[in-house]
Amino acid sequence: MVIKMSRRPIVIANWKMNKLPSEVSQYIQYVAPKLDGYSNVDAVLAGQDVLLNTMVMAAKDTSIEIGAENMYWQDKGAYTGETSPRALADLGISKVIIGHSERRNYFRETDEMVNLKTLAALRNGVEPIIAIDEAVQLSSLNDHAHWIVNQVVESLKGVTEQEMSRILLAYEPTAAIGSGQAMTPVDAQKSLRIIRQTVADMFNQNIADRVRILYGGSVKPANAYDLLKQPDIDGVLVGDAALDATTFLELISLADQAKRN
Repeated sequence: MVIKMSRRPIVIANWKMNKLPSEVSQYIQYVAPKLDGYSNVDAVLAGQDVLLNTMVMAAKDTSIEIGAENMYWQDKGAYTGETSPRALADLGISKVIIGHSERRNYFRETDEMVNLKTLAALRNGVEPIIAIDEAVQLSSLNDHAHWIVNQVVESLKGVTEQEMSRILLAYEPTAAIGSGQAMTPVDAQKSLRIIRQTVADMFNQNIADRVRILYGGSVKPANAYDLLKQPDIDGVLVGDAALDATTFLELISLADQAKRN
């Protein structure tokens, strides 16, 4: 049985390796004043490291949160080219995407790495957005469910009940990333229900009912409303569609409509 909860909807733009520092301020200056009409929706922009300082400065005194796309699991040290969670926190970054399917597939990130990054983000006061992917080679519904459950369990090892209030989960079917074809709302809902039930089994039903879970994978205005109408989909993690400021605002509006109606 799905329990209706008033979880605050959220739209996260994952710019990936796009945007230039010279483009950031114009985007944020266009979006920020128009968010006043959508005070019930959280808006987050996640950019590559080279953009983060510019993004934080441009978003100052606005309701836009700035997130990072990745980080390392050590607070400091001789790890050339990596990003410290302490540095993200000091810069004013509120959230960080961990375990995106592209990180898992292209850079061979494992569940253990995702877990280490999750714990590092939490101890430094940055909220992790833990991405749960789906292997394209799965042959049965049982394999599908087992894959999801295992990733959730491994990613949340060592996380306390109190810390769960600072965690977001995002389901990203690999086949949908960049394909232009999102999962059907019904199928996406089934997968997110598995994630929420796994959180309930690990912690308790109250925590599971409060954790925000997002869908990511070829989200665009044409499908966002129907996805967000699903009871377990609390927000969307958006790639290409969010590169355009007007489209990002449209997705914010659709999230507001879907959760109000």
